[in-house]
Amino acid sequence: MTEKAPRKIFADPKLDMPFKKLFGTIEHKNLLIELLNALLELSGNGRIVDLEYLSREQLPPLEGLKLSILDVKCQDASGTRYVVEMQVFPVPGFQKRVVLNACKAYVQQLNRGDGYSSLSDVIAVSICNFSLWPDKVPMLSRWHMREDHSGQRGLSQLSYVFLELPKYPADKKPQTAVDKWAYFFRETGHLHDVPAELSESPYTEALEAVRRIQFTDTEWLEYERSKMAEEDFYGGLQLAHETGLKQGIERGIEQGIERGIEQGIERGIEQGIERGIEQGHRTMLLTLMEQRFGEIPASVRQRVATADTVQLDAWTARILTATSLDELLGLS
Repeated sequence: MTEKAPRKIFADPKLDMPFKKLFGTIEHKNLLIELLNALLELSGNGRIVDLEYLSREQLPPLEGLKLSILDVKCQDASGTRYVVEMQVFPVPGFQKRVVLNACKAYVQQLNRGDGYSSLSDVIAVSICNFSLWPDKVPMLSRWHMREDHSGQRGLSQLSYVFLELPKYPADKKPQTAVDKWAYFFRETGHLHDVPAELSESPYTEALEAVRRIQFTDTEWLEYERSKMAEEDFYGGLQLAHETGLKQGIERGIEQGIERGIEQGIERGIEQGIERGIEQGHRTMLLTLMEQRFGEIPASVRQRVATADTVQLDAWTARILTATSLDELLGLS
């Protein structure tokens, strides 16, 4: 008799409702403070000590799994404002949306009659469940404006911080605060108990907040819906792969049989299967490209149609890490 797998007791903190429960409530405000201090690498007198949440009317609307956004103002000497996001899936234009949200947070501070000197800096903090840049960019990256020739930094009113969760090695024991938060986001939804790596504050409090018994019936229903939406998304990717491969094989066999009339049925079917697998690969790649980058230009479709298997394999390997079609195709 096989033993049942231990029941998972924590909700996935990457999904919308648990993320808001952790970092969007006054009750757990200290968790957001600890997260920001870690990701901004603040220490000593530079650490954030308090935050004031904006009124709910000022928060962007939240729908399903699109994006979890918290807009908070830091109550320190500078009054820095933070836009904190959790993005589960790669979507076209994500980086542009990050910039837009930061700019909106900056502009919306200014009321009629206010002077520009009243504007506070804005830092956009994005936690991503996918890779945005190649491995040469570290898991935690910080982005500021600088002058190209001298390297002098300036225009510091807007800056950006990204935590790319896939870049945290699965077999690595977390050492730093950043490691532990990355480990928390990646592994909590799979945990059956509190691991030694997260057995201290603030991670124990964060785990307790997403423990299943802490959820109301309404919260749990919302979580289950978001979990199903996540599974549907990944299921759609798998279906696109399987459908494209199947259609390609079927069409390839048809072509092979037609050619086999002239060259021999046996050789024709063999060629058809080979072409079908290759065509399925092309169909799958185009489907994934459309999901990542939107409508695919005819010139790109032609490149995919004429590429050899080595090139197709190379593009497929880069599909989740490339940030644009040009980068995927090696044009930038």
